[in-house]
Amino acid sequence: MNERLIALDVDGTLLNDAHELTPRVARAVREMAERGAEIVICTGRGSTSALGVLRELGLQGTMITHNGAAVVDSQTREVIHDTAISHEQAARYIRFFRERRIHFDLNTAFDLFVETLDEDAAAMYENLLARPIRRSFAERLPEPLVKMSVYAPKDVLDEVELEWQAWKHELQTIRSGDRFIDVQHLNASKGQALEWLAGRRGIPRESILAIGNYYNDTGMLKFAGRGVAMDNSPDEVKAAADEVTVSNNEDGVAVVLESLLTARP
Repeated sequence: MNERLIALDVDGTLLNDAHELTPRVARAVREMAERGAEIVICTGRGSTSALGVLRELGLQGTMITHNGAAVVDSQTREVIHDTAISHEQAARYIRFFRERRIHFDLNTAFDLFVETLDEDAAAMYENLLARPIRRSFAERLPEPLVKMSVYAPKDVLDEVELEWQAWKHELQTIRSGDRFIDVQHLNASKGQALEWLAGRRGIPRESILAIGNYYNDTGMLKFAGRGVAMDNSPDEVKAAADEVTVSNNEDGVAVVLESLLTARP
């Protein structure tokens, strides 16, 4: 097969809106792996959460997590590559979140920390297979810190983004879902992490297929030789892709992979 590496986003792509991996999608992904393609989960989720998805697929291997801020080995839990942010850089954002009473978390490659946890946020983490650790950040922040995430209603985050337009940012802010904004290193992105991994593997971009659905996926969709956006993607994401498949609720990932499997028996 020409597709030596397949990069798959998770939420809104691999999973449907009920956060389910359907049997059809799982079967297609596993069959591509059996045919020799390297399957790489490429997600904004943390590594522990992504491990649950990879386990459900029945696969092991390298994962790109935290929007590219960490590249990890699922078997050894080794952090192969990361882009950490300093505590001094994080402090400004933490003050902002606290002042506006916006829920936020701090992430190392494998752990997720929160100061507070209400029922809504707890349900969100449960859906994402994440297990937050409650800790005060008054004295010390987690180390090494690879990402901060905020979770709030869409209209609140829309206002946050408008306010941040006036900031001079030392960190990157990226909308990773209607109710999520991630804050991370300027050099962290799914596209850059995928390029780094491809270089390490010796895989040309022409042999890479990437499938995603949101703004944090645009870098990998542009880098891959074939970038596919889900039909549930915003128009800007569709424009960054080479093609568009059906939605995540219609098994769009399976539709793409099945066409490859049929063409290459």
